[in-house]
Amino acid sequence: MRTTAGAAAVVIALTFAACTGPAPSSPSASPTPTGDAEAGPTPTLKPFDEAAITALFEETAEELGQPGAAMLIRTPDGEFTMTYGTTSPGGSTPVSLDDHIRVGSNTKTWTGTVILQLVEEGKIALDDPVSTYRPDVPNGENITIEQMLMMRSGLANYTETLELNAALDADPQRVWQPEELVAMALPLPVDFEPGTGYHYSNTNTILLGLIAEQLDGKPLAQIYADRLFTPLGLSETSFPAIEDSSLPTPHSDGYYWWTNVNTIGSSKLPPDLMGQANAGTFLPNDGTLDNPSWAWSAGSGISTIGDLADWVEALNGKGGDLLSPEMQEARMNSLTPTSPAPNAPRYGWNIGQFGQFYGHSGELPGFNSFMGYDPVADVTLVVWANLAPAANGTGPAASIAQLVIKEMYTE
Repeated sequence: MRTTAGAAAVVIALTFAACTGPAPSSPSASPTPTGDAEAGPTPTLKPFDEAAITALFEETAEELGQPGAAMLIRTPDGEFTMTYGTTSPGGSTPVSLDDHIRVGSNTKTWTGTVILQLVEEGKIALDDPVSTYRPDVPNGENITIEQMLMMRSGLANYTETLELNAALDADPQRVWQPEELVAMALPLPVDFEPGTGYHYSNTNTILLGLIAEQLDGKPLAQIYADRLFTPLGLSETSFPAIEDSSLPTPHSDGYYWWTNVNTIGSSKLPPDLMGQANAGTFLPNDGTLDNPSWAWSAGSGISTIGDLADWVEALNGKGGDLLSPEMQEARMNSLTPTSPAPNAPRYGWNIGQFGQFYGHSGELPGFNSFMGYDPVADVTLVVWANLAPAANGTGPAASIAQLVIKEMYTE
């Protein structure tokens, strides 16, 4: 479902833990193993083969029907960048590394980082009940801030509702107030008792964004700018006002298949529409300027591939002092299996683990992105694509990243 603000993309990317081998370590000042001890050998980085990786990137983007895509890889051997195609289907404007895109659930890493900074400042505690700040949350006295960061609160995901999806189909330009999103979510039945399960729910991050505003006394856009973007020099990264559906210049357009309601159950096109899409008789929708306010602190951010690379490194404690060494280490140690299954994907304080990479992925109608950092090999990987999800239901950027990682490493 597209309107999970990247939930599907996160699930796809999180499966890297099973697809690319065990995670070798946690990216902290002193990395410690976090993978299954019996999972097998640690993948090692191969000499970088730019020609092979470029070919794989381009072939996969084409196979997934992408108008355009971009990729950035930083290794100890240098930085490598690649672009594919155009900013719109059949268009004439080539994709640029300077293009701005909607980064979807990568925004959650901003929200989570702000909350952890507020913890360090003594304004909030991870074990505080959410009812301290939001008395309207049902059973909020038993839901902690940490459980919300880890998607273990049990709060239902408002973006999985027919109500939201039908509204977005009816009026893609609708401006959503964050409190409207909360009001939609809180009456829904909970998924489980707090702390007893895992369910990726955007409701958690909307509430955390509202709590951050409450504690910092500023609009969330200003909080992000003051605490994250300006200190790190992320000049091409922004968080739009809820009335603003524009993208900075230059930007890629973003396209998506079918409708939100029709893809609630699965983003994969049914066989008849898949055939029409392949034949060019069924065309994707232009979602470039759809208003992203329904995703707010869970997914409305904007950035470029270069800024995302800088951000995911800082998120892992490289190239920035966003958190103290102790809090950074605690964040990485928060990564926890999302199910009891062997080698299950891991998620922590608004950060995910993808095999040996740590970061996040994101998806809004038309845009899919993946950002990850391997602290052992000192490798950064960022990919974005502009027809999302793909007709086969996958996140195209996450799919490209998965294959590229397999090409880059030996087990």
